[in-house]
Amino acid sequence: MAHLTRPTQYNIEDSNIALLGSDLEKHVREHAGDKEAAWQAAGKEPGTQIWRIEQFHVKEWPKSHYGHFYDGDSYIVLHTYKKDPDNEELFYDLHFWLGDETSQDEAGTAAYKTVELDDHLGGKPVQYREIQGYESSRFLSYFPKFVSLHGGVASGFHHVTEPPPDNSRRLYLISSAQVPGKATGHLQVREVPTEGASILEGGVYVLDMGHNVWQFNTRAAPGKAKFKTAEFVQSLVNERQSQCESTVYDEHGQGAGLFLSELGLEAVGPPQVVAFATEKALFRLSDSTGQLAFEPVSPPTESSLSPDDAFVLDDSSNPTNPAIYVWIGANASLTERRLALQYGQHYLYKRKQGGGRTALATHIVKINQGQETDAFKSSISGS
Repeated sequence: MAHLTRPTQYNIEDSNIALLGSDLEKHVREHAGDKEAAWQAAGKEPGTQIWRIEQFHVKEWPKSHYGHFYDGDSYIVLHTYKKDPDNEELFYDLHFWLGDETSQDEAGTAAYKTVELDDHLGGKPVQYREIQGYESSRFLSYFPKFVSLHGGVASGFHHVTEPPPDNSRRLYLISSAQVPGKATGHLQVREVPTEGASILEGGVYVLDMGHNVWQFNTRAAPGKAKFKTAEFVQSLVNERQSQCESTVYDEHGQGAGLFLSELGLEAVGPPQVVAFATEKALFRLSDSTGQLAFEPVSPPTESSLSPDDAFVLDDSSNPTNPAIYVWIGANASLTERRLALQYGQHYLYKRKQGGGRTALATHIVKINQGQETDAFKSSISGS
């Protein structure tokens, strides 16, 4: 029997997301001239389309699964819309989403294929890199609710309403956040490791044991999250035709110790605190001298941009829209266009290495000149 090896897992702390110089890059470039059948129906009309990466190939994700993502996979999400309902012109937001357990091959293929789809749509989309657990509010707004679960194409996957197998449990972190276009709080369900280290102050959790479903509210949990969690728990009970019982525990209330002891805890852990800050900075990527150079420019405002080059704007300390923007000038060279996102990723890795996963998960947004978002305009104007 052949020896089976697990695909190498993608590491967010690896600066080389596109795996330049790797076998994956060679494989993708060898097939660069191939016509990707999946793109023929992409971006034809307003709406959201999703594809999953499977063995270097782009596979359409069933519409019944929209809003559900698995941590072992990588996905490409295209949102097509009109800025003016009376105008037929279409605009695009293009995201690639990387799960915590996705492989390097899947992550790299998603990055390459996103560029391919961008080219197919004439370079018009605004591109976003999405890391599991740190999704942008724009990405989340496409779905009535967002669910991330363990599993994927390599290991198999389950639906959130299915009870866990006998003698096993599942733990979910539930949150409610305000996202664009949603009048009420947006439900987010994230499966986390079923262990005590997952329970942190400020969260609301659901422990699914099949016949028993327990909700646990930590002391500092927001009221909206508690309410949304209660709705989620009731949906599980209803889906299982009332073949399970639900119980709610509050951190300092009666029975809280029973919940904690199931996970080997005596008390709730402190909230995760992330502190990192950088000054806004702008960098030019240019090959005008015959060699590619990546150099700082000042001031980090619109007056420093040139249509002949590509630029990286670090506004990761923005309290409202933290991001690394990759801006491509209208006359930028092919090399600058193709490598700008890679330089943005490499810059983020170098600058945020000491800030942990949260810092490295900062959104990277690629924008072509003429397609600037309001958030970018605000950042580059200095307001």
